[in-house]
Amino acid sequence: MLCGLGAWLPPRIVPNSELADTLDTSDEWITSRTGVRTRHIADAGMATSDLAVQAGERALKSAGMSNVDAVVLATTTPDHPCPATAPTVSARLGLGTVAAFDVNAVCSGFLYGLMVGAGMIAAGDTSSVLLIGADTYSRILDPADRSTRVIFGDGAGAVVLRAGDPDEPGAIGPIDLGSDGDNNNLIAIAAGGSREPFHDGGDPYFRMRGKEVFRHAVVRMTQSAQTVLRRTEWPGGLPDLLVAHQANVRIVHAVADQLGLPREQCAIHLDRVGNTAAASLPLALADAVTTRRLTAGTRVLLASFGGGLTWGACAVRWPELSLT
Repeated sequence: MLCGLGAWLPPRIVPNSELADTLDTSDEWITSRTGVRTRHIADAGMATSDLAVQAGERALKSAGMSNVDAVVLATTTPDHPCPATAPTVSARLGLGTVAAFDVNAVCSGFLYGLMVGAGMIAAGDTSSVLLIGADTYSRILDPADRSTRVIFGDGAGAVVLRAGDPDEPGAIGPIDLGSDGDNNNLIAIAAGGSREPFHDGGDPYFRMRGKEVFRHAVVRMTQSAQTVLRRTEWPGGLPDLLVAHQANVRIVHAVADQLGLPREQCAIHLDRVGNTAAASLPLALADAVTTRRLTAGTRVLLASFGGGLTWGACAVRWPELSLT
């Protein structure tokens, strides 16, 4: 079950007007097409692990715990291609020699990590897991690409999971995950892997085919959410709050429309932080707690979509917890 929550954003805030000075765009163009008004950008020398440690510390404090049995880090922007970043984060948090590993499902990484963490606990060999979603997309964006640079921001969010009763508030599930590798070129960094090493001169930047991604995101998140809702059997069949991946306000609203959920029951955090990739869902949850949209007993539907293609949804009845 979920028993702790933490979030951290780099202090530097970049408004749309700052991007409009260097790109062929305007605040009105960015806001009308994405809903993003500002985003947080990591300073030079600040790596994904730095953000992850900050969020992890806050989640552990929120849970009232100093130790966990495992650390799972969802990220597409690790400190290095090798080794994984999670062991570094675990060591800096003073967690000793616990299991620690990265999960890469791009913007769906947090939900994939949630399934992994909950599964580890259900298997019985692990009683607690620190799950962190952290990304610094500012490091992988083409400075001249208006279509991606205006969307993304940096940040980290984390939750602590522990063993508990399935009927307790905070219990995780049901969860539905999916993927479609036939469309892996819609969201990708071409160079840097074994298929196209950097030294071969490939494109090192993150690229996204926006119109096609929009269509897939709405369809896949809606289908996954519907699957989860059928399995929850909540009274009325709908959640109190939809916390969907904060990629584009039009995508979030389109999913709500497809589910028959009023748009005012959508958590919207992207206007202030942009698309923070794997950090998107925990950051949106933290914001909803801060603004009192999310309180004990709230029925929450999580939904996400990312490169791979990957997607997922999960139902949670929110527990009593505090942010630090």
